[in-house]
Amino acid sequence: MKVVGFSGFSGAGKTHLVERLIPALKLRGLRVSVVKHAHHDFDIDHPGKDTWRHREAGALEVIVASDRRLALMREFEQPAKLTVHQLLAELYDGVDWVLVEGFKGSNLLKMEVWRGAAGKPARYPDDDFIVAIATDSPDQLPQATLRPVLDLNQADEIAQWLVDNGHRFDYDADRY
Repeated sequence: MKVVGFSGFSGAGKTHLVERLIPALKLRGLRVSVVKHAHHDFDIDHPGKDTWRHREAGALEVIVASDRRLALMREFEQPAKLTVHQLLAELYDGVDWVLVEGFKGSNLLKMEVWRGAAGKPARYPDDDFIVAIATDSPDQLPQATLRPVLDLNQADEIAQWLVDNGHRFDYDADRY
């Protein structure tokens, strides 16, 4: 399994880029999963649904499955700050690529998504785990870099760069 993170400030376009990379990688015959960092009390369930009712009744975990999909919802009795590595361990074994959105402080190799118009600082000068920059404004980068600078609007080219450099993103859970 290959794992790459996507880092950048809110509004930079991380979600949009990941959304476009998924089909670009799938067209290359690759199976793709996503790990997304969420904030606080997010919910994927809806009031009144059976699974919601089970959780509201106090179930620690609820698994719902059909012949097309499976979802696991786990409640934490105390707030828990899971690492990206703990979440990666929960994924299906047969995935080729995992795209990780958020977890900007992790020790995963990452691509920074940066837009000059957003007025936010770049992270690459201070984060050795950032190995490439996807931007729509390369001429506005705040500091020269030897890292590859990729066109944020060309998801297919970014997908090809990931595939071509895939050996760099091999994930070894024992290393973390």
